[in-house]
Amino acid sequence: MRTYVWTGISFIGAGVLATTLLWITSQDRAVAHCQVPCGIYDDTARISRLHEDTTTIAKAIKRINELAANHDAQSLNQVTRWIVTKEDHASHIIEVVSGYFLAQKVKPVAAGGEGYDAYLKQLADHHTVMVAAMKAKQSTDPEVAETLHQAIEALAKHYPG
Repeated sequence: MRTYVWTGISFIGAGVLATTLLWITSQDRAVAHCQVPCGIYDDTARISRLHEDTTTIAKAIKRINELAANHDAQSLNQVTRWIVTKEDHASHIIEVVSGYFLAQKVKPVAAGGEGYDAYLKQLADHHTVMVAAMKAKQSTDPEVAETLHQAIEALAKHYPG
């Protein structure tokens, strides 16, 4: 009887430890350029990466739609992997736009101040990209990837290389 109790406790302890380690190591972390005033920025590279993310989202949507008709285990596995990939890349876009561009590059302008209208346009363009990325998470319509691409093109105009 004692062996069974200790074995049960060991399994529970191991389960708690494994769950804790998994939780600690799998937390989503927003990775952006450091938020200190170092002045080292590569806006062009970030815009390029946003386009790369969008291309991956478009491919994921295409593959999801191709595999959706199949009901075998391998196809279901691949659909799941493409969905996760699409989610990850859309999340990355949102993280870069919010954590890098909005937090570090967009400078507030007071209402009525010089450049206020341009500031509002800049905010709107950043918001449009984030909303388009969110919609890419929610949809398998290829048009959402094209909308996201166009939104990134509009955003890129604020950061000429």
